Amino acid sequence: MQKVNFESGNITGNILQTAFPMLIAQVLSLLYNIVDRIYIGRIPDVGTEALGAVGFCFPVIIIVTAFTNMFGMGGAPLFSMELGRKDPEKAAVILNTSLRLLVISALLITFSGIAFAGPLLRLFGAGREELFYAQPYLQIYLTGTFFSMISTGINPYINAEGYSVFGMVTVMIGALANLALDPVFIFAFGLGVQGAAIATVISQILSAAFVMWFLKSPKNEFRIHWKKSADGRWFPYGGKIASLGLTPFIMQVTNSLVTLCCNGMLMRWGGMVYVSAMTTVSSVRQILDTPVMAITEGTSPAISYNYGASRPKLIKRAVRVMMSLALPYTIIVWAMIMLAPGMFVRIFTQDEELISVAAPALHLYFLAFVFQALQYSGQTVFKALNKKRHAIFFSLFRKVILVVPLTILLPGLGFQTDGVFMAEPVSNLVGGLACFLTMLLTVWPELRKMEEQGDEKSTNRASNDTNIKEEK
Repeated sequence: MQKVNFESGNITGNILQTAFPMLIAQVLSLLYNIVDRIYIGRIPDVGTEALGAVGFCFPVIIIVTAFTNMFGMGGAPLFSMELGRKDPEKAAVILNTSLRLLVISALLITFSGIAFAGPLLRLFGAGREELFYAQPYLQIYLTGTFFSMISTGINPYINAEGYSVFGMVTVMIGALANLALDPVFIFAFGLGVQGAAIATVISQILSAAFVMWFLKSPKNEFRIHWKKSADGRWFPYGGKIASLGLTPFIMQVTNSLVTLCCNGMLMRWGGMVYVSAMTTVSSVRQILDTPVMAITEGTSPAISYNYGASRPKLIKRAVRVMMSLALPYTIIVWAMIMLAPGMFVRIFTQDEELISVAAPALHLYFLAFVFQALQYSGQTVFKALNKKRHAIFFSLFRKVILVVPLTILLPGLGFQTDGVFMAEPVSNLVGGLACFLTMLLTVWPELRKMEEQGDEKSTNRASNDTNIKEEK
């Protein structure tokens, strides 16, 4: 499998070589949960109720993803920068620190999550009927937390090394296993939602096993170990990894907060069928978000590497390539949703009552989807360049400052359940524009200054060379 050459390769080629396998990997990654929902929604007699109940598990699942992203995506840009600076020893220390943080957090989440699954689900709004499906699903699902966090958390490092195809295969193994095992455990063995969780855990184990094989293989240039660093610390760079990882962490945690608010308001203003509709809308959103996230995250290693190597022109070119791919995609998706929202809803359910609620909700929810390209692109640049304060602020701004208050206020202003789904496009418009414009106003001047300094150094070097020749 060919390694991406960030040092001398074409910047567009680097992005495509990273983004395309990442796109396939993320699409397949969705199968872990999306396939579960597709099959759960088709369980005879109880599919709609079970689908809505499993929706109450999402906040906990999102929290698992948040910690994974904190130590995975938080460390990968730092790792790439050190590769750009030609310092593989520091890069190896960052990788090993992240791995330790992933292992420790996975074990803590597993045991605490299983022990408190019932109270957590009740806190998130689940009643007795919902707990019947949701609690067993969540407790089984959490047994795979360790394997899920290892496989997903180490993937950004595999991509940053240039082995994006290996990263894709990591996810492909688990996703295809889940696709095959779900119908066996759900229908053939008659285990229902518990069978979906068992199939997911087995799939996560297979993905993690492949990741560990790669880390120990000759392909991986960085030795994995559990020894202290040279200065006697277990977690060198731990603070830097966690602080940069706060951005993807906050994005996931605020998604969990938004899910809680949405479910609570929909139960109040519409009932369980609207919670099921939000579960369906969220599932469609996950699918359609994946390509634009793959494009932006696939650009991140190239931005970080070239920042470490002090190549501002290539960073600018990477951002332009990213936008030229992300914007057309979001425009096409927006048009498809506006024309045929029901087509996407029917992927998850054949229940006509649920379709009649979810299709118009999806239409509302995606009204300003185009601005997602601006939000993700701005966030990616901030994160890739280690601009922690900007990245964290805009993570909080869109979800906590905009979505949550709007989700609570709009239903009471006469929009009722529609108000819950309208909060998203308003936040996309305002948040996306604010994030991208701020990125242009803060990052572009810095890159211009780097260019001027580089030109000045080149001029001085040329002048020195001329003087030396004249002296000779």
